[in-house]
Amino acid sequence: MGRAGEDVGTDLESGLDRLEEQVEAAETKRLLGGEHDRANAVVTIHPGAGGHRVAGNWADMLLRMYLKWTERRGSSARFSTTKPVTRPASRAPTVTVTGDFAYGMLLAEAGVHRLVRISPFDQAARRHTSFASVYVWPELEDDVEIEVDEKDLRVDTFCASGPGGQGVNTTYSAVRITHLPTNIVVSCQNERSQIRNRDAAMKVLKSRLYDMKIKEQQAKIEKLGGEKKDIAFGSQIRSYVLHPYQMVKDHRTKTQVGDVTRVLDGDIDLFIQTYLKAKANGTLGQGAGRTTRG
Repeated sequence: MGRAGEDVGTDLESGLDRLEEQVEAAETKRLLGGEHDRANAVVTIHPGAGGHRVAGNWADMLLRMYLKWTERRGSSARFSTTKPVTRPASRAPTVTVTGDFAYGMLLAEAGVHRLVRISPFDQAARRHTSFASVYVWPELEDDVEIEVDEKDLRVDTFCASGPGGQGVNTTYSAVRITHLPTNIVVSCQNERSQIRNRDAAMKVLKSRLYDMKIKEQQAKIEKLGGEKKDIAFGSQIRSYVLHPYQMVKDHRTKTQVGDVTRVLDGDIDLFIQTYLKAKANGTLGQGAGRTTRG
């Protein structure tokens, strides 16, 4: 085959790859028909078992993965709380991912994620297992009715930490809001204005209160109907193994990928798509979509 033939073959392969991506994107959107699936997503990642430093590092790795996924989609993200570079390992970063269907897709990531690796913090180079929990809520529009009584709020102001300049770090612009009835705490310190930080924190609070309300309704339905949840609380939805072999496996759909680096660099669409298809077909936890990719 001549050079021209090779170029045609390469162009054809590239065109087929783009077509496949477009078909998969259209299929994903077809499966997203929930009330708030098109909304932006508020994502919080909590370090879990495995040691504060190691689990905190794993939470940062997951955050980076979702930020890379956001970049791949041509979307954007904004932090509601301190960025991981300036936070202790026990703090959980909150980021809002903007873009069409961000919530509907990232909801597939909600749950416990497990990492197995040689810990970079262990001088003996031993294998460690660490966990982090991913929580996802829709960012609600201003016209969504979530009543919050001001007397139920405790609002604290403080100086922002980390980079941001004198205007940020020397004034009480950062805001922390505690919702007393539920003990939900949200904070924002990214804006120079205390008012803007308060507005941003209130948006996150309303999203979390809405999510709590929806889960309470779902729990009542499940109790009356005797339905079982797809994933038990506290069990991992996905495992990322870096040692002694390399593999990422979603335990809900049995989807496996061998290229862990590619996944951690934000290539998680396969997991999201197979989850959405299994959920739509009612086959979650039954080994639906046994897709394996190198």
